[in-house]
Amino acid sequence: MMPTRKNEPTRRLKASDDTDTRTGGPGRQCIVTREGLSQDEMIRFVRSPDGTAVPDVAGKLPGRGAWVKAERASVDEAEKRESFSRAFKQKTPAGPGLSDLVEQQLLQRCINYLSLSRKAGDVVIGFDQVRAYLRNQSPGILLEASDGSEDGRNKVHFLAKAMYDTPKTAGALSSAELGMAFGRDRVIHALLQQGALCKAFETAYRRLTGFRPAPERDWFSGLRR
Repeated sequence: MMPTRKNEPTRRLKASDDTDTRTGGPGRQCIVTREGLSQDEMIRFVRSPDGTAVPDVAGKLPGRGAWVKAERASVDEAEKRESFSRAFKQKTPAGPGLSDLVEQQLLQRCINYLSLSRKAGDVVIGFDQVRAYLRNQSPGILLEASDGSEDGRNKVHFLAKAMYDTPKTAGALSSAELGMAFGRDRVIHALLQQGALCKAFETAYRRLTGFRPAPERDWFSGLRR
């Protein structure tokens, strides 16, 4: 299960900004929950030329930004309350399916990091290959397809747990989505080696699981060796 991060102390922060747009930078205040959170725990939105609120998950689009906690309920609430209009001080409706659009952008960000990891040689793919790696080295993050078999998943998990206590696992991507990242039709079992790209994927994945279920939270609870 991916580790959770405690919220930073609530501070009086601006709900919108026009300075640093990089994720991982200074804390911001969610325009819905009013929580002070790090940018890695939020989604930045900007006002498009046509006057609608659009997500900027990479935090690179120019202009003033409004920040929302990285979870579907908060984005839906921002749309419902017309929070973007208040943040930008002018009418700023949200486009249809805003939460779904955020999810797709976050998914693509995760896929991009996995693809970069493959190109860097930091990925191990396949049931036998993953288990062989685990017998010799600690993984960064185990990748298990959400639609993979329970038996194979448990065998990988038990080996990793026996060798390295509680392994980090990401299970929200389907076998087709993992396959897309790794240039294959489908991938069920894989792992990321420790390093900068692994950490970047972990941050992106944490935000993604605010918009789709993280099945690994339930997969291994109550299981015993």
